[in-house]
Amino acid sequence: MGGVGYDINCGVRLMASKLNRSEIQPNLKTLVNTLFQHVPTGVGSTGELRVSHKVEREVLRDGAKWSVDNGFGYAEDLEYVEENGRVEDVDVDCVSEKALERGRSQLGTLGSGNHFLEVGYVSEIYDDTAAQTLGLELDQVTVIIHCGSRGFGHQVCDDYLRVMDRAASKYGIELPDRQLCCAPIKSDEGQRYLGAMRCAVNFAFANRQVIASWTRDAFRKALGKNDHEIGLRMIYEVAHNIAKFERHTLDGRQQNLCVHRKGATRAFAPGSPEVPLKYREVGQPVLIPGDMGRYSYVLVGSQGAMEQTFGSTCHGAGRAMSRNKAKKVAQGRSIARELENRGIYVQAASRKTMDEELPEAYKDVTCVVDACQLAGISKKVARLRPLACIKG
Repeated sequence: MGGVGYDINCGVRLMASKLNRSEIQPNLKTLVNTLFQHVPTGVGSTGELRVSHKVEREVLRDGAKWSVDNGFGYAEDLEYVEENGRVEDVDVDCVSEKALERGRSQLGTLGSGNHFLEVGYVSEIYDDTAAQTLGLELDQVTVIIHCGSRGFGHQVCDDYLRVMDRAASKYGIELPDRQLCCAPIKSDEGQRYLGAMRCAVNFAFANRQVIASWTRDAFRKALGKNDHEIGLRMIYEVAHNIAKFERHTLDGRQQNLCVHRKGATRAFAPGSPEVPLKYREVGQPVLIPGDMGRYSYVLVGSQGAMEQTFGSTCHGAGRAMSRNKAKKVAQGRSIARELENRGIYVQAASRKTMDEELPEAYKDVTCVVDACQLAGISKKVARLRPLACIKG
């Protein structure tokens, strides 16, 4: 059992509205400013939602269900979240007090780095049938939320790096790199990590659900419209730093496998029972974010993914340059002004983040998505272009 990285259950949520691009364009600056006020961003950011020790344990047990039960969103939201926004077999006793302390004030926060909340629109459709099934149409206003388990998940990873480092030596596992430290799944160390990791998974599900609720609040306030007029509804939410037990064919027979998706996204094929009934004929929605200056993609899973990659595909564009190099490239420039000149309004917690995340710091996500389609592990449905973005 290896770890799945620092940001456990980092993931992407896509929402779509009843509005088209022209309806929000006059209020775009107001909208991005309002979103920035409603959703805390940045390194170590904390929000208005601070939970007690007792309530935090409920969050870790119930995930996004806790958020809905406490007034953040709607029950139907959960139908369109991977695992319905909650995994079982959590073990809070395997989580350190430091991790719990870090998590209590970070529900409903975006964080920093490549995490973002983006308002965009559907600029192109490649598969009419799949797009219609998902409820996507040209010029429709969309929202992407990309974040994870914040300081809670980071601390769980930090704690278990040390545990697994010792376990690797204990079990005679030779490592080419310490960051690949691991332990046998059935060992005490492996089981403790799984219990703690699942807590972080549920924390992230709850976190994105709260952010989605505050996003709806910001839309109402900025646009002066009610929920029915805006119609901001869930399309889907996927995770891309997670390990789960799933049934897959290996060596010619169905087996129960622990599938790690580190920097990968689930892409289950049409007919898979894990896919919401509404989407089952076209396959699981796959959400691939790009950068704040170009575009992101909606795909669906395929049978090829089930046969080749245990039902997985890519999770994003990937960096083309390090953060240090990006900062050097950005020297003397105003990335925010450059984007505004292209009609994209960005608010960030710091100039440093803006520079590190400049569009050319990332690969062109079109190349990545096209490669996945050519490999037969996912199929393009629609392209989304950004209009406004908030970053940490």
